[in-house]
Amino acid sequence: MLKPVGNNFVKSYRISYNLEALERVREKIGLKAYLRLRNLLEYRLRGGDFDRSPLNVKVAVAFSGGSDSSATVNILKWAGFQVVPVTVKLPQMDEDVLQKAVDLGAVLVDIPEYMDVMMTQMKKGSPICGRCHLMVMEAVEKKTRELGIGILATGDLLSSGLVSIYEKKNLVILNLPAFLALDKGEIIDMIGGSYDLSFGCPLLWELFRKAPSTKRFSIQRVLREVRAKALTPEIAEKLIMDILSR
Repeated sequence: MLKPVGNNFVKSYRISYNLEALERVREKIGLKAYLRLRNLLEYRLRGGDFDRSPLNVKVAVAFSGGSDSSATVNILKWAGFQVVPVTVKLPQMDEDVLQKAVDLGAVLVDIPEYMDVMMTQMKKGSPICGRCHLMVMEAVEKKTRELGIGILATGDLLSSGLVSIYEKKNLVILNLPAFLALDKGEIIDMIGGSYDLSFGCPLLWELFRKAPSTKRFSIQRVLREVRAKALTPEIAEKLIMDILSR
């Protein structure tokens, strides 16, 4: 499962900074969650062992079925949290992914206006990923509040520092991979060592066919993750070649 960062200076620095971010939400998440998350960070930083006994603290997870959100679920369960996956049912979602969410006991959420918004973007030849992410997260955050859960974890790899964990409208957002300074290679190892290195979804690929110039936005996103050391150059190259092939 999760391994310490060892002598990796960049990851050690990020985790030290994330400890400061954790302090800012200490009162909001309660002592039990605070101590377990602090122990998780310290384990990641220095190794050793910590109490991973079942904890009476629920954490919702924005679960897409991808590698990052799957690793997030696995780590939180390993650390003793009660995990409640929340999955938005998107039209382009593969049946296997939806079944995976159902098997995990995910709470399913619909966004009735989703395709209307996406088609409007696509007709304009505009990028869709940012708008899609915003709509999905708004729906997941709303459902998490309805469920009475105070912490929502995501599979975000990039939001380190003070935005690795923060309060948003009476809800604490925990970007767990960024919080733990994980990279894509580590995540792939955690979920079983195999991963289809393709970028995007069928809806994005359709946009690429209609407006090839939008590929540059996806390539920029990959390069941003390389600069943040969330992706190795080797993985990034494969993702960029996949984008260009669509």
